[in-house]
Amino acid sequence: MEEIKMRYGINPNQGNARVTSPGKLPFRILNGDPSYINLLDALNAYQLVRELRSAIGQPAAASFKHVSPAGAAVYSPLNDELAEAYGVAGIELSPLAVAYARARGTDRISSFGDCAALSDPVDLSTAKLLKKEISDMIVAPAYDDDALEILKAKKKGKYLIIEIDPDYEPGLIEERTLFGVNLVQDRNNKVITEKTLDNIVTENRDLPDSAKRDLLIAAITLKYTQSNSVCFAKDGQTIGVGAGQQSRIHCTRLAASKAENWYLRQHPAALTMKFRAGISPTERNNAIDKWLCDDLTVPERKAWEECYEEVPHRLTPNEKREYLTGLQEVSFASDAFLPFRDNIDRAALSGAKYILQTGGSSRDKEVIEAANEYSMVMAFSGVRLFHH
Repeated sequence: MEEIKMRYGINPNQGNARVTSPGKLPFRILNGDPSYINLLDALNAYQLVRELRSAIGQPAAASFKHVSPAGAAVYSPLNDELAEAYGVAGIELSPLAVAYARARGTDRISSFGDCAALSDPVDLSTAKLLKKEISDMIVAPAYDDDALEILKAKKKGKYLIIEIDPDYEPGLIEERTLFGVNLVQDRNNKVITEKTLDNIVTENRDLPDSAKRDLLIAAITLKYTQSNSVCFAKDGQTIGVGAGQQSRIHCTRLAASKAENWYLRQHPAALTMKFRAGISPTERNNAIDKWLCDDLTVPERKAWEECYEEVPHRLTPNEKREYLTGLQEVSFASDAFLPFRDNIDRAALSGAKYILQTGGSSRDKEVIEAANEYSMVMAFSGVRLFHH
């Protein structure tokens, strides 16, 4: 048996925390001191990027927080607007670094202090990108020597670095203990492939390769997102993840608002803001987030204004909605069936064109009719992807 002691459990008062395995553990701690949540994030996040790598065939990355992804992506070239919005304009990036820039760019506020998960060995380019971001840990199958040296210096030498065996396959049975009771089940080893998209139920059946890629990214992301959950994806990355809501429509509203913020961060006004000297990248992210907020308190507005050399014009609701008409060709996936058409209506407002859901609701006909009204392409996967 192999065992690693952890700093503490889910909370600091929960001591006696350790991770054990009847055989050899499939990972090593190269630097830092893990906690219980660190390992929950690492083990979920790495599974996600490994599956993305296998399904899409490109380097993959995820930015994980509190056992759900803030964002996930595969390599796809960045345009100038996205590079500027992600804070990487003018920087030469490897494909793996681009994947992480995209994953973190999904929701830069939520990615603060994340677990970075990478599908491929971490190279110098990716390490340099991580060096300037606020991140708590990383998990990957290997590290180049120069990349590892940079990462070990993060957080005053306390940055948690985990190396995981890319060939490891867990057993078919998994179990956990809750309230002194053992729960046992088959591991969710359902493989999501392009065949998952075959059952198209709408009049429009035109599903381009780019949409197939994005629907696979969204679905695989949901497999490791706390349920209920939905995901918007575009251009090889997630752009809005709605996780852990009790109502499906609340998941959709949450994810849609994140997708819209992702797009609005590419607005020319956002890309040309003039910040005061000394304002950190994190403060810039927060300032842009407040710029997008319609209900700032007086103290928030004062703090926001102090970030700038010249306070920018704040977009009106009408200006936002006009700009958001450019958000199109978006893919949208749900971890279970869509019970009402309200999810379709809200997703359409944020540019959703391609839909993947489980199907099997008593209101499937109503939902299909709604998708047809918007000329959407919708597929039923027949697969539920709850994750708890």
